[in-house]
Amino acid sequence: MLLIILGVTVFLAASSLHKMQSPLPRYSSIIRIVGSILVVVGILTSCVIQVDAGTIGVKSLFGKIQNDVLYSGLHFINPMVNVKEIDVRTQNYTMSGVHDEGAQSGDDAIRVLTSDGLEVVIDLTVLYRVQANQAPKLVRETGLDYKDKIVRPITRTKIRDNSVYYTAIDLYSIKRDEFQARIYKTIEGNFRLRGLELEQLLIRNITLPNRVKAAIEEKINAEQEAQKMFFVLQKEKQEAERKRVEAQGIADYQRIINTGLTSNQLQYEQIKAMKEIAISQNAKVIVMGNSRTPLILDSKNQ
Repeated sequence: MLLIILGVTVFLAASSLHKMQSPLPRYSSIIRIVGSILVVVGILTSCVIQVDAGTIGVKSLFGKIQNDVLYSGLHFINPMVNVKEIDVRTQNYTMSGVHDEGAQSGDDAIRVLTSDGLEVVIDLTVLYRVQANQAPKLVRETGLDYKDKIVRPITRTKIRDNSVYYTAIDLYSIKRDEFQARIYKTIEGNFRLRGLELEQLLIRNITLPNRVKAAIEEKINAEQEAQKMFFVLQKEKQEAERKRVEAQGIADYQRIINTGLTSNQLQYEQIKAMKEIAISQNAKVIVMGNSRTPLILDSKNQ
């Protein structure tokens, strides 16, 4: 647009020089040509616009936002139209208590009150993006600073509104996922009405008061000790059961031996043992008298 204005100015100046009584009018034709070239170049540069990948263009004519959107690529537009590029890729907004970790420097964590009246500090990251077809509405109703006007205040407000339904311990342990799903649902609806799409809500950290944290740690330690003792008792019971089964087996064996073996059976077993010794190459057997106990002589000593 600046080149068009400059070219028109040069062209008009050349026309004025043509009417003057001086040597300058002979240069008026050259000046007109330069002015015309500036106008043409200005029109070309103002009519052709490139929209980068991951962004869209929202057109504004004399302050009025138009509803059609320019997607990535080259476009021919009215040179009087002003195009504002908006990022439609995934963006994140972090609110953290760690210095320089969040979108704002300093402690930007969210402090909420739970149902039991305790203050809990929450670190949170919001993943969102601009809906391309709703970008003109977003610019018209909110402007380009939608992070500070929509993302930040709605997120912080909805987290505080929903935290009152949970106790501090619930938020820290068993109902953390439920709380995250609940605030996601409420924030998503508000974002969509304003032209934003909530992709994910990440609760990065929940910090409890020191006395509550100490009570939780004591409870966890007590539960771990109880589980340890339970396993020890189970092991002792299993060992006692093993010994009982072993003793029962020995008793049953002795009972069977005492009731099942007769004198004839014992004599038969003795004869078998003597036979094995007799055929051995390492010993000789001599049976003396009526003794049931043989005298074994080792042949190596003879």
